[in-house]
Amino acid sequence: MPEICRFYGIEIMLHYNDHNPPHFHVRYSGENAIVGISPIIILKGNLPPRCYGLVVEWATIYKQELLENWELAREHQPLKKIKPLD
Repeated sequence: MPEICRFYGIEIMLHYNDHNPPHFHVRYSGENAIVGISPIIILKGNLPPRCYGLVVEWATIYKQELLENWELAREHQPLKKIKPLD
């Protein structure tokens, strides 16, 4: 599963040709979650509240880039790295 971003120990990944709705995978400190892109909500799994807040902040800023990467992944194209939170 390609990693598209990493910040504060949070790994953000996308699967190639994954199922709808558009989403990304988050791994942090032994926790895993699937997070929808629109709306930005946890679809499956758990994240600590502080981590989830950072993920929501990041995904809100980079929603368009996430959707573009989602389409690239569906077409088995190379994914683009997305900037981390500063």
